[in-house]
Amino acid sequence: MALGIRRWRVADILASAIKLLLVDDSKFLRLATERALQRAGYDVFTATDGERALEIAEEKQPDVILLDMLLPKITGLDVLKALKKNPSTAGIAVVVFTGLSQKNADRLQHDGACAYLEKSELALDKGCEGLLSALAKIVRELNLEVPAGA
Repeated sequence: MALGIRRWRVADILASAIKLLLVDDSKFLRLATERALQRAGYDVFTATDGERALEIAEEKQPDVILLDMLLPKITGLDVLKALKKNPSTAGIAVVVFTGLSQKNADRLQHDGACAYLEKSELALDKGCEGLLSALAKIVRELNLEVPAGA
């Protein structure tokens, strides 16, 4: 290779992307957030309920899970507890991503969440920039590499 230029294969780039599982039952919010995260460079998987979230977490082993608390089938709190109880998913960073007030943050962090994002404070009705910024900060704190587009 001349001049130290490295050729990147698509597989190399995808292998280094942060794998993120987005769990939210709101179709509109889930689709808009998924697109924004993908554009920012995250490798995104989605689930619409707690049961599917547990299956995908076990199968895909994401680096980070964005977890809503108000979910069908299994609540977000029960998903969080199940993830932390299972040795194969216990090490996955879980970020609570919910409309519930901040007063629940301490309890959820005690149950294993690494961070808490309140949807109303992120101004999601005006776009996903607030979420991407807050998530980038959390990713840095987890000593993971923030995607270039984030």
